[in-house]
Amino acid sequence: MSLRIAALPPASRPREKLLANGAALLSDAELVALLLRTGLPGRGALELAAELLARHDGVGGLLRADAAALRATPGIGPAKYAELAAVLELARRALGERLRRGRALDSPLAVRDYLRLWLGGEPIEVFAALFLDQHHRLLDARQLWRGTLTHTAVYPRELVKLALDLHAAALVVAHNHPSGVAVASIDDRLLTARLKEALATVDVRLIDHFIVTRETLYSFAEDGLL
Repeated sequence: MSLRIAALPPASRPREKLLANGAALLSDAELVALLLRTGLPGRGALELAAELLARHDGVGGLLRADAAALRATPGIGPAKYAELAAVLELARRALGERLRRGRALDSPLAVRDYLRLWLGGEPIEVFAALFLDQHHRLLDARQLWRGTLTHTAVYPRELVKLALDLHAAALVVAHNHPSGVAVASIDDRLLTARLKEALATVDVRLIDHFIVTRETLYSFAEDGLL
């Protein structure tokens, strides 16, 4: 029989441990169990949390899981899904605030984490852009175009117009590959060249183009293609 949180000694229960010692000392399963609050018949919240983490390959995979994958998990109904989705959105917003407070390119890991949280779990291809000022501080982050499982149309002229409207001096663009393969296709390379050329006509620099999956990113700049 599954051990219920209520059956644990008070000092061993996740909520009491958090209140006494802080959240950092809790395990991943204990933190997720606090969100879930209840389990299923025969499986307590801790056991369900551990199964959820295993199914999605840990905390990172859980945060980047799409809605369909989460809701297909036994024990994750609308209420629990809403709570997990809220945590994901809070994490993404926290990273966005960090980028807005400082120079985005001074925090490359924060940029990558932000893009994975923002785009990695999308079930279709999405094209997005980070608009930066002359000091590379984040002005705005927008999902611009949504496509299919394998393609999304991108309109360089509209991107240039939006960059001018936002008074951006530089851009980082990104799109996801729902297949999970972060490899640049010939079309991706041609698009990057077109975007760089179009933005250069209005003196806006294309700093990088990322291809994003749930687990990895590909950078055109790091590959010497920008």
